[in-house]
Amino acid sequence: MAKFLTNREENYSQWYNDLVIKADMAEYSAVRGCMVIKPYGYAIWEKVQSELDKMFKATGHVNAYFPLFIPKSFFSREADHVKGFAKECAVVTHYRLKNDETGKGIVVDPTAKLEEELVVRPTSETIIWNSYKNWIQSYRDLPILINQWANVVRWEMRTRLFLRTSEFLWQEGHTAHATSEEAIEETEKMIGVYADFAENFMAIPVVKGVKTVNERFAGALDTYTIEALMQDGKALQAGTSHFLGQNFAKAFDVQFTDKSGKLDYVWATSWGVSTRLIGALIMAHSDNNGLVLPPKLAPTQVVIIPIFKTEEQLDSISKEANRIKADLEAMGISVKYDDRDNNTPGFKFADYELKGVPVRLAIGPRDLKNGTIEVARRDTLTKETIQMSAITEHVKSLLREIQKNIFNKALRFREENTRYVDRWDQFVDTLDNEGGFIYAHWDGTTETEEKIKELTKSTIRCIPLNSKDEEGKCILTGKPSARRVLFARAY
Repeated sequence: MAKFLTNREENYSQWYNDLVIKADMAEYSAVRGCMVIKPYGYAIWEKVQSELDKMFKATGHVNAYFPLFIPKSFFSREADHVKGFAKECAVVTHYRLKNDETGKGIVVDPTAKLEEELVVRPTSETIIWNSYKNWIQSYRDLPILINQWANVVRWEMRTRLFLRTSEFLWQEGHTAHATSEEAIEETEKMIGVYADFAENFMAIPVVKGVKTVNERFAGALDTYTIEALMQDGKALQAGTSHFLGQNFAKAFDVQFTDKSGKLDYVWATSWGVSTRLIGALIMAHSDNNGLVLPPKLAPTQVVIIPIFKTEEQLDSISKEANRIKADLEAMGISVKYDDRDNNTPGFKFADYELKGVPVRLAIGPRDLKNGTIEVARRDTLTKETIQMSAITEHVKSLLREIQKNIFNKALRFREENTRYVDRWDQFVDTLDNEGGFIYAHWDGTTETEEKIKELTKSTIRCIPLNSKDEEGKCILTGKPSARRVLFARAY
């Protein structure tokens, strides 16, 4: 176990913070509630961006950019939307500073008050639909399938690196359709894209479902979600996709002429994921030695470390190491050769273990003589000796195996920590002593949902899309229930 990390089993929260900082991913900013994403953390985000962007474009979406500042009046047009975000909004009221009367400080110029105050983007539905009004006249202009990579601000009092900060990075898709059926199909398609990405790139199994009325996105008719289970038994909402109906089209008077010549309001969706995904990666896979990154999202997939005492030995090792590096890179594998002489091999081993590099290759003079190479894998912390002539194919196969193994480990953990509960005392006891996902009956009312949350701090994460009809009784009220829903305490 890395000595500078708090033991995960003793203090999960502190372990997480230690790991983010010690692995050089992020740090707290001078601006309260904000973070600095350092190069290594940002490199992971770039991998997330790159893969998701390909998936969005493969499903017909294009990227655009809309303003950071939104006129406050825009929010008042959609009542549920403004209600949902009002407490989190940062507002710009003035546009100029000046020296104070003493000349020793800076103050806001009271004469430079904005005619209309501007909200710093918490989400972009309103500003985007104001633009869509000018873009849409006929069914021929539809669908509009746009995504935006941006930053948003949602004022937070309690913050946690990557998981909850006042400013964070994300993508937000905003689409416009001629029919409700098309919009619903889009909403379901994009939650499927998120689930595909979570499972096949992040190696995190997820439950796809629909949020309850109480948990929907502000202004949505339906919110679809993917829910993941972290190693401390808490759930994390990893992505959402919203069917917005015609609410925003009506708020901004976005109408179109359909094929029959009839005027109708446009149907809308929005969907997004954020840098919170990096928090999910850390909490789903990492251990007391540091990060465990799935190869598909690791900035460096393979590191080669020479073990030498003399310059002559280093020269000989470097010739072979650089050949292996070139061969692996030709296969599309990202490789780093760390031949720095200011750190010991042991220090380097620990550092790359901390940073979650999936495969480590070590070469010393004896390896050169024997034509072998030591291969260590981060997920299992095991080592083996491989013939140098076979190393490229072995590493290629090993990276696939590691990706699969990390997913299977997370899936086993979820299965072992998923329980079906029918009694209230059993429900409370499971939450308090075991955590995890709980499938239980609920009578379908917001009142009961809120009471359960008040009593246990657990929430209905979703009504799973694959849930089967099953007659039962609500765990709290005993009233009839047609199916189980997914409960958990969550981030």
